[in-house]
Amino acid sequence: MKKSVKKSLRRFFRFIYGWGLVQWILAVIYYVLIWFVYFTSEKHITGMHILKKYNRRPAIFVFWHGRTMMLSPIIFLNHVRGYAIADSRKDGRAIAKMEKLFGLKTIYGSSTAGGVSVLKKGVKVLNSGKYCLALSPDGPRGPSMRFHDGALYFAKMTGAPIIPVCYSSSRPWFQNRWDRYLLTKPFSIIAGSVGKPIFIDKKTKIEDFEKIRKNLEDIMVNQAYNLDKKFTKFRVEQDLTPENF
Repeated sequence: MKKSVKKSLRRFFRFIYGWGLVQWILAVIYYVLIWFVYFTSEKHITGMHILKKYNRRPAIFVFWHGRTMMLSPIIFLNHVRGYAIADSRKDGRAIAKMEKLFGLKTIYGSSTAGGVSVLKKGVKVLNSGKYCLALSPDGPRGPSMRFHDGALYFAKMTGAPIIPVCYSSSRPWFQNRWDRYLLTKPFSIIAGSVGKPIFIDKKTKIEDFEKIRKNLEDIMVNQAYNLDKKFTKFRVEQDLTPENF
C-alpha cells in the first residue's frame, strides 16, 4: 500500500513538474536556499582573479554536471554576464529558471545532442565580445565526469579560452543519481577553484581533439579530486549514466 502511494506521488510530481508556474516556485525556493547556504558558510576560492578578468569577456566556463549548486552565487556576486547551455527538457528548463535569477541567460539544447543549433548560438554569443558561456561537458545525461567535445568547438571557432571551475564542501550530501550531485549543507566550508584559461588554436585539426579533450578531462577530474581531498570526501566517479539508476 505504501509503495503504491509513493509511486502515485512520484507520478503526480513528475506531471506537475513540467508546469511553468511550478518550476518558477521551485526555482525561487531553491534560489533562497542557495543564498542561505552561501552566507552561512566559509568560502575559500582560488583563481578569483581569473573569474573577474573574464566576467564580461568571451570565455567558456566548464564544470561537472554534479558541481553547480554553489557556483551560482559566486558567478552572481562577481557580475558575470553570460549564457548557460541548458537541456530543453523540463529538468533543464526548471534549472534555467533558477539560473535566470542568478543573472544567466539560457541557450536551450545540448552541446552534444542536436548540437548544430546550440553551436551556432554559442558562437554568436562569444563573438559578440560581451558574454561568456557556461556549460557542463558531461551533461545532460553523462557519462559522468567525461568531457564531451562541444566546448572544444566553441573554443576553436571563437578563440575564447576554456576555464574549468569546480567546488567542494565540508558538509556535502552526494545525491544517489548519475552525476552524484553535490548539495552543500548550511554552515559548511566551501572550497572552490577557477582553473587557468586553456586556449585552442583555430588551426587545430579535428583529429587532434581527442588529445586536448583527454587533457581537459584529466584537469577537471583532478580539480574535483583535490577539492574533495581537503575534506576527505573523495567522490569522483566516472562513466555513470541515468540508466545506472
